[in-house]
Amino acid sequence: MDNQNQTQPTAVRPDQWVEQFGDYLYRYALLRLKDSDQAQDVVQETFLAGIKGIEQFNGQMDIKYWLRGILRNKIVDVFRKSKHEIGVDDLTAFEQPNKVMMAIWGIPTRHPESWGFDVHRAMTQKEFWIGLKGCVKNLKSITQKAFVLKELEDMETEEICKVLDINPNYLWVLIYRARKELKACLKSKSIEPD
Repeated sequence: MDNQNQTQPTAVRPDQWVEQFGDYLYRYALLRLKDSDQAQDVVQETFLAGIKGIEQFNGQMDIKYWLRGILRNKIVDVFRKSKHEIGVDDLTAFEQPNKVMMAIWGIPTRHPESWGFDVHRAMTQKEFWIGLKGCVKNLKSITQKAFVLKELEDMETEEICKVLDINPNYLWVLIYRARKELKACLKSKSIEPD
């Protein structure tokens, strides 16, 4: 049989994206933004950007993940735009803590405190994931954004600092706070990762 006559898998057409990927992209955005209106907006913007940039899609990855990459950039844009909304109380004494004060407070000066378990493995457990999503909602805005970018988006410190317009020390403080609050929240819900 002639190899040229074999059919190639068909790609999902743009007019099918909402039906095929809308729920997935919305959940992805909602987990990170915690605002249903914002999540809907960035998903719509993602579809529009995808349609406008479809010629850049080279087929080397599933269209779902290509769209998720666009969505990820849209979410980072939302964080960048909202950085001016950070409250003064969030930036007070922790803006530029020195190493001595960080040591007194028990905050690591090099890296945020370890979770004490494999976070990525724990996130494969449905109960843990549901509990974590609920706990992340309770974090302060700037702390939540820092946690999402560092732990869920796995962005580098330098990039996060640019997006949130903060310095690395303050980012470490935010990640420390987030981990501490999330551990306590998960413990209060009796959610113990394996």
